Amino acid sequence: MLMFSCESSTLKVLVVDDHELTRLTLQLAFSAQENIQVVGLASNGQEAIEMVRDCNPDVIVLDLQMPVMDGWSASCHIKAISPNTQILAYSSVEDTSLLNTHTTPNFDDVCKKDVSTKELIALVRQLGRRAGDGSNSK
Repeated sequence: MLMFSCESSTLKVLVVDDHELTRLTLQLAFSAQENIQVVGLASNGQEAIEMVRDCNPDVIVLDLQMPVMDGWSASCHIKAISPNTQILAYSSVEDTSLLNTHTTPNFDDVCKKDVSTKELIALVRQLGRRAGDGSNSK
């Protein structure tokens, strides 16, 4: 688990993925953007829950398939402790019916991992605006 400063002046993003390269790549992509700060990196859902309590992120990019605790389970706990935090289910699951079956009100949006970096950043910014409004509308 890697923690960073939890300043509130910019859009705070938590990246949760069990693959280190994915976490670090997303950190690099987000950190290069103006007004986006990666407040932490977690490798599983349990770490994500702990980091939500510590850093209160605006947006979580949450992998669905991870060891220890998966994204579906973690999202329930996260929304219980921080209902305005926006959760982006970030998955490589090819079967969209699986995503639809598991998509619950705990996810504010769903994004496949093959999305372009530009689209992912735009989606995170859009979710960040919702978090700032306190709005959970999709």
